[in-house]
Amino acid sequence: MAIRPMLAVSAGALWLMSTPFGARGFFYDAWERGGSEWLRVRVAATECPRISREFLEQERTAMGERWYQQEYLCQFVDASNGVFGREMVERAITRAVRPLVLK
Repeated sequence: MAIRPMLAVSAGALWLMSTPFGARGFFYDAWERGGSEWLRVRVAATECPRISREFLEQERTAMGERWYQQEYLCQFVDASNGVFGREMVERAITRAVRPLVLK
């Protein structure tokens, strides 16, 4: 990520604030595999008393379930154009099978 070198001299903090944009990319990797280096805070719109249930239901209807989960429930959803979900692909990867070495 381009901002990280700028933190070298200041020992600055990097804050990532976003809604997820799919189960991919730097934000997803930092959230899922970033280790104890990251403090993760997730606040879904349903937890905010200033946002009415009626508004959220209108948004769910207008944008569809997948986008609603991503934008309002802070969920990393799979891309809609994939044949297999990310979790299924990751479960299929194993180190038990050794690569074929051609001589």
